[in-house]
Amino acid sequence: MNFSIRPARRSEAKPLIGLYSESGRGKSFSSLLLARGFVGPDGRIVQIETEAGRGEAYADMIPGGYDVISLRNDFSPVAYGKAIEAAEESKADALIIDSGSHEWSGAGGVLSQALDQQEKGVKGVLAWQKPKMLHQRNFMLRLMQTPIPLVILCLRAKFPMIEKKDGGKKEWVRSETLEPDQAADILFELFVHGWIDEQHRLHVTKYTRPDLKEVIRDNEPISIETGERLSAWARGDSPKPATQMTGGMPTNAELKEEIHSLPDEQLEMMAKEAAMRGKDVFDVFYKTRTKSDQAKLRSMKPELEKLFPA
Repeated sequence: MNFSIRPARRSEAKPLIGLYSESGRGKSFSSLLLARGFVGPDGRIVQIETEAGRGEAYADMIPGGYDVISLRNDFSPVAYGKAIEAAEESKADALIIDSGSHEWSGAGGVLSQALDQQEKGVKGVLAWQKPKMLHQRNFMLRLMQTPIPLVILCLRAKFPMIEKKDGGKKEWVRSETLEPDQAADILFELFVHGWIDEQHRLHVTKYTRPDLKEVIRDNEPISIETGERLSAWARGDSPKPATQMTGGMPTNAELKEEIHSLPDEQLEMMAKEAAMRGKDVFDVFYKTRTKSDQAKLRSMKPELEKLFPA
């Protein structure tokens, strides 16, 4: 076997991003915004959709739209592997798997296959041997080795019940740590991952590199701008800090450099995106705009208020 030796290039490190949350926190919408920003206005986004069509709810809200591969009934690792292969053959520029939890705990998934083995009389770790092998070969390996430039893995999550001792007594309490519904080691394979709160803000739980903190920003909602920053980073550009802090607060000069007026079309699109995420998110967006932008946003107020979730 002949091997080719070449200089390492950051562009070869294709981002694998993990987003997890409880239901209704905005995983699907966030992943679509991130993907659209990454691929640009004409790039192709493919979503492997497992949520009975709910992943298509934003078809008219994402600039440029997106394509879907629907998985129903069979959520086996093999089915996911074939869906990823189909996305590759379609020349996707970004792949969203929404959600990857079904591959683990859905019908035909890893847990289901292990149970089938146990019902056949296979005991102990042997019942897990084949399901985990399929998980590694058909799901994890395909995720890690796909040529698609960006992969976003959405996962369901919950706060599990844990046993706690209180004064010698044992009781079951709700954990304060949100855990994704997938294999326990899946987070180790992701480039960046984090959970999304009820205000749609991302709380990052892993950065592979420290400079990614200025790309996918902690405690902020994901936006198209996030995807644009990630795309620039993947090309080798150095990320710019949100603000250079002086004495804990940005100076007026720093704010003027970082916060600039937007073209009308971009301002309108970003304002609608923020409004659809809720009044709290929109208020943050409004406060970070220039006075000129804020005046334009006030003129759009009736239209934007209609987009606030009920």
